[in-house]
Amino acid sequence: MRNRKSGYGCPEGCPVEATLDVIGGKWKGVILYHLFDSPKRFGELKKLMPGITQRILSLQLKELEQDAVIQRKVFPEVPPKVEYSLTEFGKTLETIISEMYLWGEAYKTKVIEPASPNI
Repeated sequence: MRNRKSGYGCPEGCPVEATLDVIGGKWKGVILYHLFDSPKRFGELKKLMPGITQRILSLQLKELEQDAVIQRKVFPEVPPKVEYSLTEFGKTLETIISEMYLWGEAYKTKVIEPASPNI
């Protein structure tokens, strides 16, 4: 378990704070979303998320692994092959991430797109 930072404004021990600590941030939800269909190698994830740096991707993957949400499998070959996949516990986040996807789609069509200027 990682050393947690508190500060979401939720009472100590709040489950919402615990959830946000694990999946919060700009990239963790996106990483999880891409792992739902199949395991991915580091380079595959990097290509799926062109805006993420190698350093941040590596850090986010390590944190998700420490939180027992994903697992890292190293294949004994040269050059080394590493795959990231969801743990059984990590798979329980699929409903949450899928709902976030749907909410994001609704938000884009109701708030962002109507506010865009017509060109």
